[in-house]
Amino acid sequence: MDAVRDIVYSASYLVMGLGDVYLGAPVATPLDPRHRLVTTKYNPARTWTPENAVGIGGAYMCIYGMEGPGGYQFVGRTVPVWNRYRQTKSFVDGCPWLLRSFDQIRFYPVSHTELGALRRDMLTGRFEPVIEPCEFRLADYDRFLEAEADSIARFRSKQRTAFAEERERWRLAGEDLVADSGESTPVAAPSQIPDGCRSINSPTAGNLWKILVSAGQSVSAGDVVAIVESMKMEISCTALDAGVVEVLLANESSPLAQGQAILALKPKP
Repeated sequence: MDAVRDIVYSASYLVMGLGDVYLGAPVATPLDPRHRLVTTKYNPARTWTPENAVGIGGAYMCIYGMEGPGGYQFVGRTVPVWNRYRQTKSFVDGCPWLLRSFDQIRFYPVSHTELGALRRDMLTGRFEPVIEPCEFRLADYDRFLEAEADSIARFRSKQRTAFAEERERWRLAGEDLVADSGESTPVAAPSQIPDGCRSINSPTAGNLWKILVSAGQSVSAGDVVAIVESMKMEISCTALDAGVVEVLLANESSPLAQGQAILALKPKP
């Protein structure tokens, strides 16, 4: 945990774009490849994320400009990046967003009490973050990467090894639910699918939000029979043929692997 904290405070995050989630939220990545923490994202996503939370998903950092759903792993909280109330020195020219593309972001630690005061004062202009002009030269950056190539390669090798070990721990714990092949094949024992039936499968890893049919119910081709929640999206699972629902093979609110069978449908002759 100390190593992660040290990296977050040492990194200089380059803003690659705005609006990653909502309201001027930056998508940013550390300039130094050795500062690029790589994390998984929640799937299904959280239904609530606090305003001004700082999260990392993949190799990207995001600051949430408002409350809402989210899937990035939290690393901290910070001051507002969106001001809906007034114009200040930091929020100028009628633009309620703080950051611009190619800005660089640096974090430093403060206490819970200090952060609460900074948040309030920033919205009224009593606190302004330190903003300094700087120049990013691609030629200089390429020379930096070349000079640090060996160190960067060692970091990336260590990172790949650690991630592979983590995936193996997930597998041993039964938590690695995503099919490695990426193929949408039924994840159900053959005995679970009755003879003459066809399974309806989840198109992606996610959470079974709703089952819209019950055993014994007749459905038509194209009817939505279930809804999978994945990465903040609702994905409809439809019947390809008319038939009768023979048996349900998954429960609502349960996690699903890609290709996992949700129900068995007996087509009409």
